[in-house]
Amino acid sequence: MDRYNKITKKFPREIVLLKAYPCKWGRCRFCDYIEDNSMHEQEIFRVNQEVLSHVTGEFGVLEVIDSASCFELPKSSLDLIKEVIDKKDIKKLFLESHWIYRHRLQEMREFFEIPILFKIGVETFDNDFRERILNKNANFQTPQQVAKYFDSPCIMVGMQGQTKEMIRKDIAFARRYFSHATINVYTNNTTCIKRDENLIKWFQEEFKSLDQNPYIEVLWQNTDFGVGD
Repeated sequence: MDRYNKITKKFPREIVLLKAYPCKWGRCRFCDYIEDNSMHEQEIFRVNQEVLSHVTGEFGVLEVIDSASCFELPKSSLDLIKEVIDKKDIKKLFLESHWIYRHRLQEMREFFEIPILFKIGVETFDNDFRERILNKNANFQTPQQVAKYFDSPCIMVGMQGQTKEMIRKDIAFARRYFSHATINVYTNNTTCIKRDENLIKWFQEEFKSLDQNPYIEVLWQNTDFGVGD
């Protein structure tokens, strides 16, 4: 499992994949990332201490992800991140949170005392597909509702059951309402949600210009940020 990398394109930053407690929701039908969770704080601390030791502060920007939300990181790991921020002169932090924590984001801003770009895995702005098929437990109705709390949506494309029109709308909303977005091309895993190869081929042709968009990062493979397995 690769847990540290440097991202040099578009938004240059260091990125770390940390361990956390289990996702509070943990029932998304497309997600098996929760297998990286742990209930043992000592194990979490040991792994996260080693991973964070690689941070150099080269870009002044750090992205911290885990297989849940930033709110599932133990306090001991949050303290480690804060130490790195102070020692390495980190000026900006990327964090990710589930919709259920939308009213608590200010807690992280006050704790870390630097600007935070908050990501959220919306997967799609189509409420029916997101809730009925993906079981996301993020029952917002409009992108404006998301933009009220979060800076950057993570959108998934290429799942069976999605449509071209759905993807077009998702990308249009990301461009219109947010300063940053991540587009993830779906990779098959152990869940029941499967790739639609024809839809992905269409997306690659229709939206290849996104690679030149300075505000949107496209992950053609789920490990394109250099972390994960």
